[in-house]
Amino acid sequence: MVPPTLEEVAARAGVSRSTASRAINGGDRVSPAALAAVNAAVLDLGYSPNRAARSLVTRRTDSIALVVPEPDELALSDPFVLAVLQGLSSSLADSDVQVVLVIARPGQSERTLRFLQGGHVDGAIVVSHHRGGDLDPVLAQLPQPLVFVGRPLVGASSGLEQYVDTDNVDGAVQATRHLIDTGRRRIATIAGPPDMSAGIDRLAGWRHALTEKGRPVDAIVHTDFTLAGGQAATHRLLDEHPDVDGIVAASDLIAVGAMAALAARGKRVPEDVAVVGYDDLGVAATAHPPLTTVVQPAVAMARAAGERLLDLLAGGPPREPEVFPATLVVRASS
Repeated sequence: MVPPTLEEVAARAGVSRSTASRAINGGDRVSPAALAAVNAAVLDLGYSPNRAARSLVTRRTDSIALVVPEPDELALSDPFVLAVLQGLSSSLADSDVQVVLVIARPGQSERTLRFLQGGHVDGAIVVSHHRGGDLDPVLAQLPQPLVFVGRPLVGASSGLEQYVDTDNVDGAVQATRHLIDTGRRRIATIAGPPDMSAGIDRLAGWRHALTEKGRPVDAIVHTDFTLAGGQAATHRLLDEHPDVDGIVAASDLIAVGAMAALAARGKRVPEDVAVVGYDDLGVAATAHPPLTTVVQPAVAMARAAGERLLDLLAGGPPREPEVFPATLVVRASS
Protein backbone atom coordinates (compact mmCIF):
# COMPACT_ATOMS: atom_id res chain seq x y z
CA MET A 1 0.00 0.00 0.00
CA VAL A 2 1.12 3.53 -0.79
CA PRO A 3 1.43 5.54 2.45
CA PRO A 4 -0.89 8.55 2.74
CA THR A 5 0.57 11.94 1.86
CA LEU A 6 0.37 15.28 3.59
CA GLU A 7 -1.87 16.48 0.77
CA GLU A 8 -4.36 13.70 1.52
CA VAL A 9 -4.34 14.62 5.23
CA ALA A 10 -5.06 18.25 4.31
CA ALA A 11 -7.89 17.24 1.99
CA ARG A 12 -9.46 14.96 4.59
CA ALA A 13 -9.23 17.71 7.24
CA GLY A 14 -10.53 20.40 4.86
CA VAL A 15 -7.51 22.66 5.37
CA SER A 16 -4.59 23.85 3.26
CA ARG A 17 -1.38 21.84 3.01
CA SER A 18 0.54 24.50 4.98
CA THR A 19 -2.05 24.44 7.78
CA ALA A 20 -1.85 20.65 7.95
CA SER A 21 1.95 20.86 8.10
CA ARG A 22 1.89 23.43 10.91
CA ALA A 23 -0.64 21.34 12.84
CA ILE A 24 1.47 18.21 12.57
CA ASN A 25 4.67 20.05 13.49
CA GLY A 26 3.52 21.62 16.74
CA GLY A 27 0.28 23.46 16.06
CA ASP A 28 1.74 26.99 15.78
CA ARG A 29 -0.69 29.52 14.25
CA VAL A 30 -3.39 26.86 13.83
CA SER A 31 -6.92 27.24 15.20
CA PRO A 32 -8.15 24.63 17.68
CA ALA A 33 -10.79 23.45 15.17
CA ALA A 34 -8.25 23.01 12.40
CA LEU A 35 -5.83 21.26 14.75
CA ALA A 36 -8.52 18.81 15.82
CA ALA A 37 -9.48 18.15 12.20
CA VAL A 38 -5.88 17.48 11.18
CA ASN A 39 -5.31 15.17 14.15
CA ALA A 40 -8.44 13.23 13.26
CA ALA A 41 -7.32 12.94 9.62
CA VAL A 42 -3.89 11.69 10.70
CA LEU A 43 -5.53 8.94 12.77
CA ASP A 44 -8.05 8.03 10.06
CA LEU A 45 -5.45 7.75 7.31
CA GLY A 46 -2.62 6.31 9.44
CA TYR A 47 -0.34 9.13 8.34
CA SER A 48 3.28 9.09 9.57
CA PRO A 49 5.34 12.26 8.99
CA ASN A 50 8.54 12.02 6.98
CA ARG A 51 11.15 12.87 9.61
CA ALA A 52 13.68 14.13 7.05
CA ALA A 53 11.13 16.44 5.46
CA ARG A 54 9.87 17.52 8.86
CA SER A 55 13.38 18.50 9.98
CA LEU A 56 13.69 20.80 6.95
CA VAL A 57 10.54 22.61 8.06
CA THR A 58 11.13 22.70 11.81
CA ARG A 59 14.94 22.88 11.75
CA ARG A 60 14.84 20.24 14.46
CA THR A 61 16.36 16.76 14.48
CA ASP A 62 14.36 15.41 17.43
CA SER A 63 17.66 14.09 18.82
CA ILE A 64 19.80 15.15 21.75
CA ALA A 65 23.35 14.11 22.61
CA LEU A 66 24.54 12.57 25.84
CA VAL A 67 28.16 13.74 25.89
CA VAL A 68 30.57 11.73 28.04
CA PRO A 69 34.12 13.18 28.04
CA GLU A 70 35.87 9.98 29.11
CA PRO A 71 37.88 7.18 27.44
CA ASP A 72 35.77 4.30 26.12
CA GLU A 73 36.69 1.93 28.94
CA LEU A 74 35.37 4.38 31.55
CA ALA A 75 32.36 5.73 29.65
CA LEU A 76 30.96 2.28 28.95
CA SER A 77 31.55 0.70 32.37
CA ASP A 78 30.83 3.46 34.88
CA PRO A 79 27.57 2.72 36.81
CA PHE A 80 26.97 6.46 37.10
CA VAL A 81 26.97 6.96 33.32
CA LEU A 82 24.65 3.97 32.87
CA ALA A 83 22.26 5.37 35.49
CA VAL A 84 22.32 8.75 33.74
CA LEU A 85 21.42 7.07 30.44
CA GLN A 86 18.51 5.31 32.16
CA GLY A 87 17.19 8.51 33.71
CA LEU A 88 17.59 10.50 30.51
CA SER A 89 15.70 7.87 28.51
CA SER A 90 12.93 8.03 31.11
CA SER A 91 12.60 11.80 30.73
CA LEU A 92 12.16 11.43 26.97
CA ALA A 93 9.68 8.53 27.09
CA ASP A 94 6.66 10.71 26.27
CA SER A 95 8.38 12.61 23.45
CA ASP A 96 9.71 11.77 19.99
CA VAL A 97 13.22 12.81 21.01
CA GLN A 98 15.99 10.22 20.74
CA VAL A 99 19.34 10.04 22.57
CA VAL A 100 22.66 9.90 20.72
CA LEU A 101 25.61 8.78 22.86
CA VAL A 102 28.72 10.86 22.14
CA ILE A 103 31.92 9.62 23.80
CA ALA A 104 34.16 12.69 23.70
CA ARG A 105 37.51 10.95 23.89
CA PRO A 106 40.40 13.03 25.24
CA GLY A 107 42.30 14.68 22.41
CA GLN A 108 39.42 14.38 19.93
CA SER A 109 37.56 17.61 20.69
CA GLU A 110 37.52 18.73 17.06
CA ARG A 111 35.75 15.54 16.06
CA THR A 112 33.15 16.10 18.78
CA LEU A 113 32.72 19.73 17.71
CA ARG A 114 32.13 18.74 14.08
CA PHE A 115 29.41 16.31 15.13
CA LEU A 116 27.63 18.63 17.54
CA GLN A 117 27.79 21.61 15.17
CA GLY A 118 26.77 19.51 12.17
CA GLY A 119 23.06 19.77 12.83
CA HIS A 120 22.74 16.20 14.11
CA VAL A 121 21.25 17.11 17.52
CA ASP A 122 19.10 19.88 18.99
CA GLY A 123 20.86 20.05 22.36
CA ALA A 124 23.12 18.09 24.70
CA ILE A 125 23.39 16.65 28.19
CA VAL A 126 26.99 16.62 29.45
CA VAL A 127 28.05 14.21 32.19
CA SER A 128 31.41 13.66 33.90
CA HIS A 129 32.71 17.11 33.02
CA HIS A 130 36.43 17.80 33.61
CA ARG A 131 37.81 21.30 34.13
CA GLY A 132 40.40 22.46 31.65
CA GLY A 133 39.89 19.61 29.22
CA ASP A 134 39.95 20.17 25.48
CA LEU A 135 36.17 19.81 25.41
CA ASP A 136 35.54 23.13 27.21
CA PRO A 137 36.22 25.36 24.17
CA VAL A 138 33.99 23.06 22.11
CA LEU A 139 31.07 23.44 24.50
CA ALA A 140 31.50 27.20 24.63
CA GLN A 141 31.07 27.41 20.83
CA LEU A 142 27.88 25.39 20.60
CA PRO A 143 24.68 27.23 19.63
CA GLN A 144 22.47 24.45 21.06
CA PRO A 145 21.31 24.48 24.70
CA LEU A 146 23.39 22.46 27.16
CA VAL A 147 22.52 20.94 30.52
CA PHE A 148 25.10 19.34 32.80
CA VAL A 149 24.62 16.42 35.17
CA GLY A 150 27.03 17.53 37.88
CA ARG A 151 28.16 21.10 38.46
CA PRO A 152 30.44 22.18 35.60
CA LEU A 153 33.73 23.77 36.58
CA VAL A 154 33.34 26.79 34.32
CA GLY A 155 32.32 30.35 34.95
CA ALA A 156 28.73 31.48 34.64
CA SER A 157 29.71 33.94 31.89
CA SER A 158 30.39 31.00 29.59
CA GLY A 159 26.70 30.16 29.42
CA LEU A 160 27.33 26.63 30.66
CA GLU A 161 25.67 27.02 34.04
CA GLN A 162 22.50 24.98 33.45
CA TYR A 163 22.94 21.90 35.62
CA VAL A 164 21.54 19.44 38.13
CA ASP A 165 23.69 17.97 40.89
CA THR A 166 23.67 16.34 44.29
CA ASP A 167 24.98 18.00 47.46
CA ASN A 168 28.42 16.39 47.32
CA VAL A 169 29.85 18.49 50.14
CA ASP A 170 27.13 17.52 52.60
CA GLY A 171 27.26 13.89 51.47
CA ALA A 172 30.95 13.69 52.34
CA VAL A 173 30.31 15.51 55.63
CA GLN A 174 27.70 12.89 56.56
CA ALA A 175 30.04 10.02 55.61
CA THR A 176 32.93 11.44 57.65
CA ARG A 177 30.82 12.29 60.70
CA HIS A 178 29.48 8.74 60.66
CA LEU A 179 33.01 7.37 60.96
CA ILE A 180 33.80 9.88 63.71
CA ASP A 181 30.64 8.94 65.61
CA THR A 182 31.45 5.22 65.39
CA GLY A 183 34.82 5.80 67.07
CA ARG A 184 37.31 5.92 64.18
CA ARG A 185 40.39 7.91 65.13
CA ARG A 186 42.41 8.19 61.90
CA ILE A 187 40.09 8.88 58.98
CA ALA A 188 41.53 9.14 55.49
CA THR A 189 39.97 9.84 52.12
CA ILE A 190 40.52 8.43 48.66
CA ALA A 191 39.44 11.48 46.71
CA GLY A 192 38.24 11.66 43.13
CA PRO A 193 39.90 13.55 40.27
CA PRO A 194 40.80 17.14 41.27
CA ASP A 195 39.53 18.45 37.92
CA MET A 196 35.93 17.35 38.55
CA SER A 197 33.40 19.08 40.80
CA ALA A 198 32.40 15.78 42.46
CA GLY A 199 36.01 15.11 43.44
CA ILE A 200 36.54 18.66 44.70
CA ASP A 201 33.29 18.91 46.66
CA ARG A 202 33.53 15.50 48.33
CA LEU A 203 37.07 16.28 49.41
CA ALA A 204 35.87 19.62 50.83
CA GLY A 205 33.14 17.87 52.83
CA TRP A 206 35.63 15.37 54.30
CA ARG A 207 37.94 18.22 55.29
CA HIS A 208 35.12 20.21 56.89
CA ALA A 209 33.90 17.33 59.05
CA LEU A 210 37.39 16.54 60.35
CA THR A 211 38.44 20.15 60.83
CA GLU A 212 35.40 20.96 62.98
CA LYS A 213 36.54 18.17 65.33
CA GLY A 214 40.18 19.24 65.31
CA ARG A 215 41.26 16.11 63.41
CA PRO A 216 44.17 16.02 60.93
CA VAL A 217 43.38 16.27 57.20
CA ASP A 218 46.62 15.03 55.70
CA ALA A 219 45.65 11.45 54.79
CA ILE A 220 44.55 12.09 51.19
CA VAL A 221 45.14 10.13 48.00
CA HIS A 222 43.56 11.02 44.64
CA THR A 223 42.46 8.55 41.97
CA ASP A 224 39.90 8.13 39.20
CA PHE A 225 36.43 6.69 39.78
CA THR A 226 37.41 3.05 39.15
CA LEU A 227 37.88 -0.15 41.11
CA ALA A 228 41.50 -0.50 40.00
CA GLY A 229 42.17 3.10 40.98
CA GLY A 230 40.73 2.43 44.43
CA GLN A 231 42.98 -0.59 44.93
CA ALA A 232 46.15 1.23 43.93
CA ALA A 233 45.25 4.32 45.95
CA THR A 234 44.61 2.26 49.09
CA HIS A 235 48.02 0.63 48.91
CA ARG A 236 49.60 4.10 48.60
CA LEU A 237 47.47 5.36 51.47
CA LEU A 238 48.46 2.54 53.83
CA ASP A 239 52.12 2.90 52.92
CA GLU A 240 51.99 6.57 53.92
CA HIS A 241 49.50 6.31 56.81
CA PRO A 242 49.54 2.79 58.27
CA ASP A 243 47.42 3.86 61.26
CA VAL A 244 44.32 4.62 59.17
CA ASP A 245 41.18 3.00 60.63
CA GLY A 246 38.53 4.71 58.47
CA ILE A 247 38.32 5.55 54.77
CA VAL A 248 35.87 7.85 53.01
CA ALA A 249 35.99 6.94 49.31
CA ALA A 250 34.77 9.29 46.57
CA SER A 251 32.80 6.54 44.82
CA ASP A 252 31.55 3.02 45.41
CA LEU A 253 33.92 1.58 42.82
CA ILE A 254 36.82 3.21 44.64
CA ALA A 255 35.51 1.84 47.93
CA VAL A 256 35.17 -1.71 46.62
CA GLY A 257 38.73 -1.49 45.27
CA ALA A 258 39.83 -0.21 48.68
CA MET A 259 38.24 -3.20 50.44
CA ALA A 260 40.06 -5.57 48.08
CA ALA A 261 43.37 -3.85 48.87
CA LEU A 262 42.65 -3.97 52.60
CA ALA A 263 41.96 -7.70 52.36
CA ALA A 264 45.25 -8.19 50.52
CA ARG A 265 46.98 -6.41 53.42
CA GLY A 266 45.29 -8.69 55.95
CA LYS A 267 43.03 -5.94 57.29
CA ARG A 268 39.39 -6.69 58.10
CA VAL A 269 36.46 -4.47 57.16
CA PRO A 270 35.06 -2.97 59.35
CA GLU A 271 36.96 -4.37 62.35
CA ASP A 272 40.33 -2.89 61.38
CA VAL A 273 39.30 -0.27 58.81
CA ALA A 274 35.78 1.02 58.19
CA VAL A 275 34.94 2.07 54.62
CA VAL A 276 32.27 4.41 53.25
CA GLY A 277 31.61 4.95 49.54
CA TYR A 278 29.52 7.32 47.43
CA ASP A 279 26.83 6.53 44.79
CA ASP A 280 24.67 3.56 45.90
CA LEU A 281 24.11 2.50 42.29
CA GLY A 282 24.05 -1.27 42.86
CA VAL A 283 27.61 -2.33 43.58
CA ALA A 284 27.38 -1.11 47.20
CA ALA A 285 24.61 -3.48 48.23
CA THR A 286 26.32 -6.51 46.64
CA ALA A 287 29.82 -5.80 47.96
CA HIS A 288 31.35 -8.00 50.65
CA PRO A 289 30.70 -6.75 53.23
CA PRO A 290 27.80 -4.58 52.01
CA LEU A 291 29.04 -1.03 51.66
CA THR A 292 27.95 1.99 53.67
CA THR A 293 27.53 4.76 51.12
CA VAL A 294 25.99 8.11 50.25
CA VAL A 295 23.10 7.95 47.80
CA GLN A 296 23.65 9.85 44.56
CA PRO A 297 20.25 9.84 42.82
CA ALA A 298 21.75 9.65 39.34
CA VAL A 299 18.57 8.43 37.64
CA ALA A 300 16.49 11.25 39.13
CA MET A 301 19.21 13.79 38.35
CA ALA A 302 19.37 12.71 34.71
CA ARG A 303 15.58 12.73 34.44
CA ALA A 304 15.55 16.30 35.74
CA ALA A 305 18.32 17.26 33.32
CA GLY A 306 16.39 15.81 30.40
CA GLU A 307 13.21 17.64 31.39
CA ARG A 308 15.20 20.86 31.75
CA LEU A 309 16.69 20.45 28.27
CA LEU A 310 13.29 19.74 26.71
CA ASP A 311 11.98 22.90 28.36
CA LEU A 312 14.87 24.93 26.92
CA LEU A 313 14.25 23.45 23.46
CA ALA A 314 10.61 24.48 23.75
CA GLY A 315 11.68 28.08 24.38
CA GLY A 316 11.53 28.05 28.16
CA PRO A 317 13.83 30.36 30.16
CA PRO A 318 17.00 29.18 31.93
CA ARG A 319 16.40 28.11 35.53
CA GLU A 320 18.42 28.03 38.70
CA PRO A 321 20.47 24.84 39.23
CA GLU A 322 18.71 21.95 40.96
CA VAL A 323 20.68 20.26 43.76
CA PHE A 324 19.41 16.99 45.22
CA PRO A 325 20.00 16.32 48.95
CA ALA A 326 22.50 13.71 50.09
CA THR A 327 21.46 10.66 52.13
CA LEU A 328 23.73 8.24 53.98
CA VAL A 329 22.87 4.51 53.91
CA VAL A 330 24.63 2.56 56.68
CA ARG A 331 25.63 -1.03 55.96
CA ALA A 332 28.12 -3.55 57.34
CA SER A 333 31.34 -1.94 56.01
CA SER A 334 31.27 0.65 58.80
